[in-house]
Amino acid sequence: MHYYYRERLWPTAWIFIATALVIPASLIVFLPINTIVGIVTAVILYLGVVTMLLLASPVVAVSDSGLIAGPARLPLEHIGQPQVFLDEEARLERGPQLDARAWLLIRGWVSPVIKIPLNDPEDPAPYWLISCRHPQQVADALSKATSAIPAPEGPR
Repeated sequence: MHYYYRERLWPTAWIFIATALVIPASLIVFLPINTIVGIVTAVILYLGVVTMLLLASPVVAVSDSGLIAGPARLPLEHIGQPQVFLDEEARLERGPQLDARAWLLIRGWVSPVIKIPLNDPEDPAPYWLISCRHPQQVADALSKATSAIPAPEGPR
């Protein structure tokens, strides 16, 4: 499989710092019982949180077969003209302007989004909204991938 674009939505550093609050919280609970149990529990809980954050980091990719967004796949023939949203526009797309039927892959630590309309009349979702750090690169990759699709042959 050939990739035109691939990105994993890793959590940012502040997420790991914020989740470190599990350490003092578990120490407050377990230190009165036993110091060693409190320290071991705090370390294990924090490592568990970090592991879950890393394992739950989805991949956004454009391949020769379609768009990959976490566990979902979208064939190239169903992809419309993507739109890139940054900063305040991205916030509006994720919030007040969001269609409840849209398929979402949103991560709070990634501000930009790309909106991909669907050309599939059988799909109930009008579009996909995906968080990605470089949405213009995703849009460019989708353009390259769709232009590489051979044109269907007409009747002879």
